[in-house]
Amino acid sequence: MEKLKIVFMGTPDFAVGILDTIYNNNYDIVGVITAPDKPAGRGQKVSMSAVKQYALEKKLHLLQPTNLKDENFLADLKKLEANLQVIVAFRMLPEVVWKMPKLGTFNLHASLLPQYRGAAPINWAIINGETKTGVTTFFIDDKIDTGAMILHKETPIENNETVGELHDRLMLLGCDAVIETLELISSGEVNTTIQVENKEIKTAYKLNKDNCKIDWSKTGKEIHNHIRGLNPYPAAWTFIKDNDNEWNVKLYDVLFENENHNYPIGKIFSSKKELKIATHDGFLSINSLQFPGKRKMTTQELLNGIQLSDNSIAL
Repeated sequence: MEKLKIVFMGTPDFAVGILDTIYNNNYDIVGVITAPDKPAGRGQKVSMSAVKQYALEKKLHLLQPTNLKDENFLADLKKLEANLQVIVAFRMLPEVVWKMPKLGTFNLHASLLPQYRGAAPINWAIINGETKTGVTTFFIDDKIDTGAMILHKETPIENNETVGELHDRLMLLGCDAVIETLELISSGEVNTTIQVENKEIKTAYKLNKDNCKIDWSKTGKEIHNHIRGLNPYPAAWTFIKDNDNEWNVKLYDVLFENENHNYPIGKIFSSKKELKIATHDGFLSINSLQFPGKRKMTTQELLNGIQLSDNSIAL
């Protein structure tokens, strides 16, 4: 068994769960690398990453480079004398960084590679209606999420599961995968599998305003998958037009009911307690949503303050 001296690199909450598991399993974490502090929110108050908060709490050695090729950062990283680097939800590393430790650099990715390489694998697995997903550990190479795989752990995706719920389950699954990977590396028993390229590989594109907008020409099930794949963050959105009013509205908890009808696609039906939108093959019942400048609220809360006319439509 080789004693591991680990540098951990990560930024968001998902990475904190993995870092905490490594810490609680008494591995020697000689350094933590995370993103620089940056302004966030309406007030543009400078905020630190979730990983930085954790590292400070546990008094772990912390580095926050703006440039991963900076000579001073590389010198500081080398001084840590790590023999392994663990990467979770961080940015692409230059070769000089990922090649530095003797035992290599491995990444935890929240998909069953080679499927869903990229920035938002958990979201796109749900958006595309997958029935299973998982996590993969792999050694980093010079491309994004293409390196030799160490192990997979698989889990089903439930019919109404949101990306928030799946995120939390995959974090726990990822904790198990990382510890198992550390044990394999420490014992010298790693057997890797090369990723095979094929035409069926789907990409986890970075999310933006355009691909978060709801396309009402799709089937009700596809729209349902799109919304739950973005719930709670960054949230699917649509324009709602009611006579002379038009709002940019985020939709969260929804249910789809398959039903034949002759109503126009996007037509909105509302009562004091219910709001539903026509798709070409049924109706989407909206349980929670957010109007601009308002907090997220249940449909009933919204309809207590806003009444939509018979002319209202989602665009």
